Amino acid sequence: MTDFSDRVEQVSISGIREVFEAAGEDAINLGLGQPDFPTPDHARRAAIEAIEAGDTDAYTSNKGTRELREAISAKHDRDNHFSVPPENLIATAGGSEALHIALEAHVDAADEVIFPDPGFVSYDALTRLAGGEPVPVGLREDLTLDPAAVEDALTDDTAAFVVNSPANPTGAVQTETDMREFARIADEHDVLCISDEVYEHIVFDGEHRSPMAYADSDNVVVVNACSKSYSMTGWRLGWVAASERRIERMLRVHQYAQACASAPAQFAAEAALSGPQDCVDEMVAAFEERRDVLLDGLADMGLETPTPSGAFYAMPKVPDGWVDEVIDRGVVVVPGEAFGDRGEGYARISYATDMAQIREALDVMAEATRAVR
Repeated sequence: MTDFSDRVEQVSISGIREVFEAAGEDAINLGLGQPDFPTPDHARRAAIEAIEAGDTDAYTSNKGTRELREAISAKHDRDNHFSVPPENLIATAGGSEALHIALEAHVDAADEVIFPDPGFVSYDALTRLAGGEPVPVGLREDLTLDPAAVEDALTDDTAAFVVNSPANPTGAVQTETDMREFARIADEHDVLCISDEVYEHIVFDGEHRSPMAYADSDNVVVVNACSKSYSMTGWRLGWVAASERRIERMLRVHQYAQACASAPAQFAAEAALSGPQDCVDEMVAAFEERRDVLLDGLADMGLETPTPSGAFYAMPKVPDGWVDEVIDRGVVVVPGEAFGDRGEGYARISYATDMAQIREALDVMAEATRAVR
């Protein structure tokens, strides 16, 4: 009889997706991790021009076009205080595939992978699909990941640990001191650090730093994408940056799973990364304004919310029954436990939507708060 793999039986449909499907068609969606801004015009035009010229009709190199990888390399020089040559980059089908091939290339059966809890839903699922053992680690009160907690969780079976800053679902931004410590842990313990930097440009307080800038070994792999910074979630264009030997192993997975990233998306991403960046600044300023309105509204309800320093999420502590009450009243939020056991008692609220909907949703959430207290 045909059966299913043990790996796939260990994962389920995302709790985020379940919330979306349970909500009504007219609901205000504060659950979606997708900017409500258009993709920059110069990125769209680059894709259109490439299509019309016939430049997107064939496979690109497995790693992606040379021009895109040069643009990514220049971006790291410009923004991140470290250099990665074009040869040490793979363009992927979004940050999701980049995470997938990083774990597949480095995790053996029963190897442990440490990641934040609450944390992005893919960390647990992709670890299981790679045959590994998830090791979720709780966060500080401000919802940042403590390097000491990561170091304490290391065992002889640890293959990797994941750092995500700015973070989904918390909006937390790790300090430079933390990032130096994560790099030290990777170096001293000879363990891989996977740094998920998809939200790197969406920072309101502090500054984004990468552990790759401080590592002495090649034990840091960076995952990134155009999805959030350039409002290109539908284009599915990400990348992974690493040493030559690590890239070669990840390419072995990528070439069979994907062959190459979408060619039109590669031309769009090259233009987004190389072109004017004022669109990013405008988007970040709008997110910060929305954040402040949301935090004020949650405070007025008496909900304690660690101040998110980046991304476009807030995670208030909420009373029992609050999430269901809010959803029943027509506002989609995601229960914290969808992001790990330690997310229980929280809710993730995305403010990647317009101010009018945020204000309307706050009125609904205030009513729900009064109803459950």
